Amino acid sequence: MALETSADNPAPLRSISLALQGWIARLGAVWVEAEVVQPKLSGNTYYLTLRDLTATMSISAIAFRGVIESSATPVTDGTRVIVHAKPEFYSPNGRLSLKVLEIRPTGEGELLAQLERRRQLLAAEGLFEARWKRPLPLLPRSIGLVTGKGSAAERDVLQNVHDRWPGASIVVRHALMQGSQSAMAVIGALRELDAAEHVDVIVIARGGGSLEDLLPFSDEALVRAVHGATTPVVSAIGHEPDVPLLDLVADLRASTPTDAAKRVVPHVGDELAGLAATRERARQAVSAHLHREAAGLAALRSRPVLRSPAAFVDAQQDVVSAQRERARLAMRARLNRAHDEVGHHLARVRALSPLATMQRGYAVALDPSGRAVTSMESLTPGDDLVLHLTDGHATVRVTDLQEHPHE
Repeated sequence: MALETSADNPAPLRSISLALQGWIARLGAVWVEAEVVQPKLSGNTYYLTLRDLTATMSISAIAFRGVIESSATPVTDGTRVIVHAKPEFYSPNGRLSLKVLEIRPTGEGELLAQLERRRQLLAAEGLFEARWKRPLPLLPRSIGLVTGKGSAAERDVLQNVHDRWPGASIVVRHALMQGSQSAMAVIGALRELDAAEHVDVIVIARGGGSLEDLLPFSDEALVRAVHGATTPVVSAIGHEPDVPLLDLVADLRASTPTDAAKRVVPHVGDELAGLAATRERARQAVSAHLHREAAGLAALRSRPVLRSPAAFVDAQQDVVSAQRERARLAMRARLNRAHDEVGHHLARVRALSPLATMQRGYAVALDPSGRAVTSMESLTPGDDLVLHLTDGHATVRVTDLQEHPHE
């Protein structure tokens, strides 16, 4: 009901505020399309402004942190969105705002959300993992180029490749680089170049454009075709900020077509300078090695043993001669001592020998069996004996036995 007021019967301000709060609360939640302006996070709440897409109108809005951060794409300044919100009137200060219950990106934001979902699914399959990335050849035999016919990207790649390496071979395959048929055209050109035996690297190049213009290079079929290619692929799509899914699956991402040309071939001037520097380092290394060896040889030759080799031999010969003379003297002394000892032993042996006794007039008597006769008891007259003397022996016969009287 409308409030009945007059100059004589005015309503308190609180009544008006509470009435406005009640009327606005009865509106319920509504879907609103607008542009986000200056979202700010404070604690667990986002404060932002929603601006009309055509008219100069705006309204304050608030949203819990979880509502904003659950969006498929980041909600930033200028993002076009559709929100489900409930109007609220804060009576203490008369502030009208929308309480955001749900937020969805629209237009370019919706495209970004779709691309993000596609990226997550392909990443979950492992198509973007670094282990699949192949290194580019140092100097490819031929460079495959997939680009638009007569495009600035084609001119940039051809010019920069030939400027850097004049002898480079480039095989160009033209394809639609925009529109619904673009992805299949690029896939066909890619497969043709991938099957060519002499093509060692493939560049897919296109100049910059809007998000919609670059959508073919985020096509799932194209991403899978690049992943399945056996030839290294370089993605050179758009400018530095543009990141289609092709950049993620390619073996190398170039920020621009010009950058791709710099990545696939070296600069001939740099290579010649590097070769000259390497040759100079090698020359210096060999020269330094020769100088070290010459210095070492000079040091060896300056040593006494090499400066006069005979002096060392002479000195050692003197040592050998002295040692030999000492050995000779020692051996002679030892032989003399041994000779004396043998003489002493010989004299003792001779003194104990029966021959020495026999030389004093004694003889040894043996019976016919060869046993020595030591007593008369073993003899009888007529026995034959053999007497051994110092210079021979004689055979005798016993004729008489006489016993010596005992003393």
